[in-house]
Amino acid sequence: MRYLKPHYYDKFVCTAADCPDTCCAGWQIMIDEDSLDRYGKEPGEFGKRLRNSIDWEEECFYQNNSRCAFLNDKNLCELYKELGPDALCDTCRMYPRHTEEYEGLRELSLSLSCPEAARIMLSCKDPVRFLEEETEEEDDFEEFDFMMFSQLEDTRDVLFSVIQDRKIPLTLRMAVSEQLAQSYQICMEEGQEFDIDELLRDCLRHQKEKTLQEFVTKCLSEKGVDAASFHQWEKQKEELQVLRRLERLRPTWDKVLGDADRWLYQGNEENYRQICEEFHRMYGALSDHKEEWENLGEQLLMFFVYTYFCGAVYDDMVCSKMELALFSVRWIQEFLITRWLENGKQLSMQDVEQISCWYAREIEHSDDNLNALEDWLFETYAPEGCVLEEE
Repeated sequence: MRYLKPHYYDKFVCTAADCPDTCCAGWQIMIDEDSLDRYGKEPGEFGKRLRNSIDWEEECFYQNNSRCAFLNDKNLCELYKELGPDALCDTCRMYPRHTEEYEGLRELSLSLSCPEAARIMLSCKDPVRFLEEETEEEDDFEEFDFMMFSQLEDTRDVLFSVIQDRKIPLTLRMAVSEQLAQSYQICMEEGQEFDIDELLRDCLRHQKEKTLQEFVTKCLSEKGVDAASFHQWEKQKEELQVLRRLERLRPTWDKVLGDADRWLYQGNEENYRQICEEFHRMYGALSDHKEEWENLGEQLLMFFVYTYFCGAVYDDMVCSKMELALFSVRWIQEFLITRWLENGKQLSMQDVEQISCWYAREIEHSDDNLNALEDWLFETYAPEGCVLEEE
């Protein structure tokens, strides 16, 4: 078995009571079968409390006011205090560590929804490196499209190369990434998977020759799909309504969405563009903070592409995996502009980390939200002729 992880993965240490948030509130905490079996046999008064605090049908802990039944008023876990770390279920023991499973491969990552993990990721100044280990373990996948997965891995390597190419603007890196994924999707739809290798070579050639804009222009002329650009007025308003239709995990998210609407989209397009331009002159792509700002976008893109892109081996939705990454970077930026306005045109790294965490919690930690958003992105931005398959 191969294991892959980003170079900062092992830096994570839970900050416990010093955490500005808690991972034990706002979502269901699912319990694995082994833990359920142990909890069902736990003796004594605490065992009774434990069993009465579990929804045995849903296989999760009950919540009180959206907080786990074992989360005390100091944001500490009473189950941990009473029975020790070995008694934690898999969810509690592993979070914010996350694993994507493929045949012969486990990809490890940290969840952006954890404040400390977000701090580690977003403060990283170096390009992300991936460390690999091998063990004697074997897995039991019955069906797995290894040829497609190999092509997805090769494509993701090219995406990593482009996304971390700091000689070119972040906007161009995003545009190239989108067009590469779109072209991959077309090859699949047309049954021309053997053209994907040539597509990757073509992209790398343009990167080497510093002509990536030509690659983007060529791809756009063939299919006309462009969702990578920032601050497209009509598109942003439409996407905000998509976000508002998703399930809410925390009431604070309603305020984030409502504030974005109020501060950015209640005026006219000209006013919106003036706000965005002023923000970028002070903090963003046109400011003295440009390098730092583009690094934040790079780290977010790397996180979303690493975590989700190769998952297309299970659903064939290659372009929507890339669109999810682009959508996420654009919307975290929109929410940061809103926060900047609310703060009297001031912005801190703590604001960046908090908004990124809140976004990840709402989108990533609801399967319904993640699936609904990916489906919408596929239907909206997939090349013409691509059809979302019914489950």
